[in-house]
Amino acid sequence: MSRNPPRLHTRYDRSAELGEEITELYGYITAATYELLVKIREFDQSGLWKIEGICSCAHWLGWKCGIGMNAAREKVRVANSLGDLPKISAAFKQGEISYSKVRAMTRVATSASEDYLLMIARHGTAHHVETLIRGYRRAKRLNDESVADKQFRERSFHYRWDEDGSLVINGRLPAEVGAMLLKAVEAGIEHQDMERDVTAETRDPIDVRRADVLAEMAESYLKEGPSKSSSADRYQVMVHVSAETLEEEETEVTAVTRDDEICHIEDGPHVTAVTAKRLCCDASISKITENAAGEPLSIGRKSRVIPPAMRRALKIRDKHCRFPGCTHRYFIDGHHIRHWAHGGETRLDNLVQLCRFHHRLVHEGGFDCEKGINGEVVFR
Repeated sequence: MSRNPPRLHTRYDRSAELGEEITELYGYITAATYELLVKIREFDQSGLWKIEGICSCAHWLGWKCGIGMNAAREKVRVANSLGDLPKISAAFKQGEISYSKVRAMTRVATSASEDYLLMIARHGTAHHVETLIRGYRRAKRLNDESVADKQFRERSFHYRWDEDGSLVINGRLPAEVGAMLLKAVEAGIEHQDMERDVTAETRDPIDVRRADVLAEMAESYLKEGPSKSSSADRYQVMVHVSAETLEEEETEVTAVTRDDEICHIEDGPHVTAVTAKRLCCDASISKITENAAGEPLSIGRKSRVIPPAMRRALKIRDKHCRFPGCTHRYFIDGHHIRHWAHGGETRLDNLVQLCRFHHRLVHEGGFDCEKGINGEVVFR
């Protein structure tokens, strides 16, 4: 008779025994880590580490306990955060959740979100918790108006002449401007393919064709000058709405998500909700309804937010950008004073002309545009 089954059973028994011992010991370590953090919080907040002339509590931990600086700073941060999170702190004290999970949760946890985060921590792995927290922080960052403003402030264009005489360029553009540039380059490449009789074998590499398009764009601008196109001629916003949302709202679906949702450029990066609203103020819109699996249920027709006749009337009335002190007449957008996503109608008395700079300022720069008591346009 084979001896494998007894050996197998012995290995199973030993595995279960070792597993229980490891988890029990780690529970003790977790509880001890909680007590350690409680003492670190008291040590940090009392400032007792200053007595020995140390720069910070984290430096003291590095000196006395041999902890690396990054780990020491994290322990001080987590220790102080736990003081405002009683439920997470209690679960940590009992050894129910590990330090890794607590460290992740304390990055975003508030008294209102403790129960939800604890539910995830108790039923998921540390990886699940880290992924959730990382996604939450990313969503919060993307919907922060300061992110869009930071992109605008940090826009740049650098160039230098290389030793062989070539021009080397490097730049940084806001997401929507970058998408517009790429759209123009793609259109130029398509035009090249139609104009030139080339095959797959004779066609230049894509990076070479992009460089040729940039040269053509520069030549066209120098020849024709700036165009007077509106944002309606430049952008098309794709809206993805779940069938469940349609059933709940029972109203016409707009092209702008709620402020707590993440928007993204088609085949491009995420943008903040306020940026999406600015781009949709006066743009061509296509509506696509999808189910949870991403399968299209219906495709709505393309529509103009501001009809050409109304745009002409708006231009005659306003003549230039309506922001106080601005006289720009070119690169003008039509702005809904009450955004159509919030029930504003596309009527002349709900529209105002804004240049690109002030249009961005109204949506992402902290300004607001509204109608005054006497019907005048007021910026705050």
